[in-house]
Amino acid sequence: MTFKDRVLYTHDTWSLTIVRIFLGLVIFPHGAQKLLGWFGGHGPAGFMQAFEQMSGMPGWLGWLVIILEFIGGICLVLGFWTRIWAFCYICLFVGIILTVHLPYGFFMNWNGDKAGEGFEYHLLVIGMAWALVVGGAGRLSIDHSMASQERRF
Repeated sequence: MTFKDRVLYTHDTWSLTIVRIFLGLVIFPHGAQKLLGWFGGHGPAGFMQAFEQMSGMPGWLGWLVIILEFIGGICLVLGFWTRIWAFCYICLFVGIILTVHLPYGFFMNWNGDKAGEGFEYHLLVIGMAWALVVGGAGRLSIDHSMASQERRF
Protein backbone atom coordinates (compact mmCIF):
# COMPACT_ATOMS: atom_id res chain seq x y z
CA MET A 1 0.00 0.00 0.00
CA THR A 2 1.47 3.35 -1.04
CA PHE A 3 1.59 6.49 1.10
CA LYS A 4 -1.19 8.00 -1.01
CA ASP A 5 -3.36 4.91 -0.47
CA ARG A 6 -2.82 5.10 3.28
CA VAL A 7 -3.77 8.78 3.35
CA LEU A 8 -6.88 8.36 1.19
CA TYR A 9 -8.22 5.10 2.60
CA THR A 10 -11.19 5.67 4.85
CA HIS A 11 -13.58 3.51 6.78
CA ASP A 12 -16.91 3.47 4.99
CA THR A 13 -18.93 5.02 7.80
CA TRP A 14 -21.13 8.05 8.28
CA SER A 15 -19.90 8.76 11.81
CA LEU A 16 -16.47 9.87 10.54
CA THR A 17 -18.19 12.05 7.96
CA ILE A 18 -20.14 13.82 10.70
CA VAL A 19 -17.07 14.29 12.92
CA ARG A 20 -15.07 15.64 9.96
CA ILE A 21 -17.72 18.08 8.75
CA PHE A 22 -18.42 19.48 12.20
CA LEU A 23 -14.72 19.86 13.00
CA GLY A 24 -14.20 21.71 9.72
CA LEU A 25 -17.24 23.92 10.38
CA VAL A 26 -15.90 24.83 13.83
CA ILE A 27 -12.32 25.49 12.69
CA PHE A 28 -13.05 27.42 9.47
CA PRO A 29 -14.58 30.53 11.11
CA HIS A 30 -11.46 30.90 13.26
CA GLY A 31 -9.36 30.96 10.10
CA ALA A 32 -11.78 33.38 8.43
CA GLN A 33 -11.49 35.71 11.44
CA LYS A 34 -7.73 35.71 11.12
CA LEU A 35 -7.46 35.90 7.32
CA LEU A 36 -10.48 37.96 6.26
CA GLY A 37 -11.66 39.69 9.43
CA TRP A 38 -15.01 37.86 9.23
CA PHE A 39 -17.06 36.91 12.30
CA GLY A 40 -15.72 39.81 14.34
CA GLY A 41 -12.07 39.04 13.62
CA HIS A 42 -9.30 41.60 13.21
CA GLY A 43 -7.75 40.22 10.03
CA PRO A 44 -4.11 39.26 9.54
CA ALA A 45 -2.58 42.39 11.09
CA GLY A 46 -4.57 42.10 14.30
CA PHE A 47 -3.98 38.38 14.56
CA MET A 48 -0.23 38.66 13.93
CA GLN A 49 0.14 41.25 16.66
CA ALA A 50 -1.82 39.13 19.16
CA PHE A 51 -0.05 35.93 18.05
CA GLU A 52 3.42 37.33 18.59
CA GLN A 53 2.46 38.84 21.95
CA MET A 54 0.71 35.73 23.31
CA SER A 55 3.05 33.05 22.00
CA GLY A 56 6.34 34.90 21.61
CA MET A 57 6.81 33.07 18.29
CA PRO A 58 7.74 34.56 14.91
CA GLY A 59 5.03 35.92 12.64
CA TRP A 60 5.52 33.35 9.89
CA LEU A 61 4.17 30.71 12.27
CA GLY A 62 1.05 32.86 12.59
CA TRP A 63 0.56 32.59 8.84
CA LEU A 64 0.84 28.82 9.18
CA VAL A 65 -1.96 28.91 11.77
CA ILE A 66 -4.12 30.99 9.40
CA ILE A 67 -3.56 28.55 6.52
CA LEU A 68 -4.28 25.53 8.72
CA GLU A 69 -7.51 26.99 10.05
CA PHE A 70 -8.84 28.60 6.85
CA ILE A 71 -7.79 26.22 4.06
CA GLY A 72 -7.72 23.19 6.35
CA GLY A 73 -11.25 23.94 7.55
CA ILE A 74 -12.52 24.01 3.97
CA CYS A 75 -10.63 20.82 3.09
CA LEU A 76 -12.03 19.04 6.14
CA VAL A 77 -15.60 19.94 5.24
CA LEU A 78 -14.98 18.56 1.75
CA GLY A 79 -13.03 15.56 3.01
CA PHE A 80 -9.88 16.34 1.03
CA TRP A 81 -6.60 14.98 2.45
CA THR A 82 -8.39 14.59 5.76
CA ARG A 83 -5.72 12.60 7.58
CA ILE A 84 -3.04 15.19 6.75
CA TRP A 85 -5.17 18.13 7.94
CA ALA A 86 -6.30 16.26 11.05
CA PHE A 87 -2.72 15.44 12.00
CA CYS A 88 -1.77 19.09 11.50
CA TYR A 89 -4.63 20.09 13.83
CA ILE A 90 -3.39 17.72 16.52
CA CYS A 91 0.05 19.35 16.34
CA LEU A 92 -1.42 22.86 16.22
CA PHE A 93 -3.76 22.40 19.15
CA VAL A 94 -1.15 20.71 21.33
CA GLY A 95 1.01 23.75 20.62
CA ILE A 96 -1.84 26.13 21.43
CA ILE A 97 -2.42 24.41 24.76
CA LEU A 98 1.26 24.43 25.70
CA THR A 99 2.03 28.00 24.62
CA VAL A 100 -1.15 29.86 25.61
CA HIS A 101 -3.94 28.02 27.45
CA LEU A 102 -2.27 25.66 29.94
CA PRO A 103 -1.80 28.28 32.69
CA TYR A 104 -5.55 29.00 32.70
CA GLY A 105 -6.55 25.47 33.65
CA PHE A 106 -8.98 23.05 32.09
CA PHE A 107 -12.27 24.97 31.95
CA MET A 108 -13.27 27.73 29.57
CA ASN A 109 -13.42 31.01 31.46
CA TRP A 110 -17.06 31.92 30.98
CA ASN A 111 -17.33 33.35 34.50
CA GLY A 112 -14.64 35.93 33.82
CA ASP A 113 -12.53 35.06 36.85
CA LYS A 114 -9.30 34.47 34.87
CA ALA A 115 -7.43 36.44 32.24
CA GLY A 116 -7.64 33.69 29.60
CA GLU A 117 -9.43 30.56 28.52
CA GLY A 118 -8.75 26.96 29.56
CA PHE A 119 -8.01 24.11 27.19
CA GLU A 120 -11.14 21.92 27.25
CA TYR A 121 -12.16 23.02 23.73
CA HIS A 122 -8.69 22.23 22.46
CA LEU A 123 -8.86 18.70 23.85
CA LEU A 124 -12.12 18.14 21.98
CA VAL A 125 -10.49 19.27 18.74
CA ILE A 126 -7.53 16.96 19.37
CA GLY A 127 -9.88 14.03 20.06
CA MET A 128 -11.95 14.64 16.94
CA ALA A 129 -8.82 15.07 14.82
CA TRP A 130 -7.35 11.86 16.24
CA ALA A 131 -10.49 9.96 15.21
CA LEU A 132 -10.00 11.27 11.66
CA VAL A 133 -6.30 10.37 11.58
CA VAL A 134 -7.17 6.81 12.63
CA GLY A 135 -10.38 6.29 10.66
CA GLY A 136 -10.11 8.62 7.69
CA ALA A 137 -12.65 10.99 6.19
CA GLY A 138 -15.72 8.76 6.14
CA ARG A 139 -18.10 7.80 3.38
CA LEU A 140 -19.10 11.21 2.02
CA SER A 141 -15.69 12.67 1.16
CA ILE A 142 -13.34 13.45 -1.68
CA ASP A 143 -10.82 11.08 -0.10
CA HIS A 144 -13.33 8.22 -0.29
CA SER A 145 -14.12 9.02 -3.93
CA MET A 146 -10.44 9.22 -4.90
CA ALA A 147 -9.56 6.00 -3.06
CA SER A 148 -12.52 4.19 -4.61
CA GLN A 149 -11.58 5.31 -8.13
CA GLU A 150 -7.96 4.24 -7.64
CA ARG A 151 -9.06 0.74 -6.65
CA ARG A 152 -11.22 0.39 -9.78
CA PHE A 153 -8.31 0.76 -12.21
